[in-house]
Amino acid sequence: MSLTDLTRQAGEWLRGAGAMHDVVISSRTRLARNLAGMPFLSRCTSAQQHEVEQRLRREVLDAALTREMFYVDVAAAGPLDRQLLVERHLISRQHGAAEHPRGVAVSSSETVSIMINEEDHLRLQVLRSGFELDEAFAEINRIDDRLEERLSFAFHSRYGYLTACPTNVGTGLRVSVMLHLPALKLTNTIEKVVHAAQDMHMAIRGLYGEGTEAMGDFFQLSNQTTLGKSEGQILSEFRDQIVPAIVDYERKAREGLVRQQLLAADDRIFRSLALLRSAMLISSEETMYLLSLVRLGINLGRIRDVELKTVNELFLLTQPAHLQKIHNREMDAAERAACRAAYIRQRLAP
Repeated sequence: MSLTDLTRQAGEWLRGAGAMHDVVISSRTRLARNLAGMPFLSRCTSAQQHEVEQRLRREVLDAALTREMFYVDVAAAGPLDRQLLVERHLISRQHGAAEHPRGVAVSSSETVSIMINEEDHLRLQVLRSGFELDEAFAEINRIDDRLEERLSFAFHSRYGYLTACPTNVGTGLRVSVMLHLPALKLTNTIEKVVHAAQDMHMAIRGLYGEGTEAMGDFFQLSNQTTLGKSEGQILSEFRDQIVPAIVDYERKAREGLVRQQLLAADDRIFRSLALLRSAMLISSEETMYLLSLVRLGINLGRIRDVELKTVNELFLLTQPAHLQKIHNREMDAAERAACRAAYIRQRLAP
């Protein structure tokens, strides 16, 4: 499988299924691990960074963690391929922009990706469509156990797994969900949710994580610390308290829109669909904004001739690197705007 093959499909986590998929786009679990006896990446020599990448590449691929897995040498990949991996949430922006030896192993379904030499020697990630945290954790736990049979990870009897960033020390587990919250934005109540999440020591970020804005009304919610809580406690907070509460807020805001502002909501929703179906030039930002309203319209039952899966796929396949890979050439912003508009018109044609 190659990176070009990826542009012919969206990841499994975008199929618009799973619990609470009207609000929860995807669930992610991530583990940070480092090799025992080897300095953290920032303290490694160039030769050691190369040694870690070579060793972990071999071990990850030989461990047969999933049925089909392919490896991308990120250091050798071109800028467009690195951007494509970031857009698909298979590597972090920092991993894409670095210059040292590094790579990523990806399952063919894209539910599993393993970054080598990110901030830590290993960053394991499992993604699922909808609110499927328990399934995502069970999978990453299995992968972690399989790797630990072959590798010795840095571990302290008191502090747990040792990591390059202090906020990951302990379990090394980060849990996050990607939420679509258009009604809370439209009703100007999103700030209450953001403040409540911060009060519960949660981080709430944009579509591509740390340092990014919430394009298209998408928000990533994740735990900020991993020390002092077990994996079960971290999962329980998300599963039983925090996410259900936010989903309930969003659903009630949607009900309020239908009950009290239906005409205004319909106007925004159907204007957005009409514009997407007719625009000749369109930017990424405008696409995200309009698709967000169309997605809201589908979930409210106002739009019936567009599938949720199609909208989810368009969020991804209209990103800059995807468009250029699909057309197999580099394009400037004006060319991308024209290609994006044509692609959307084709996918949303009535």
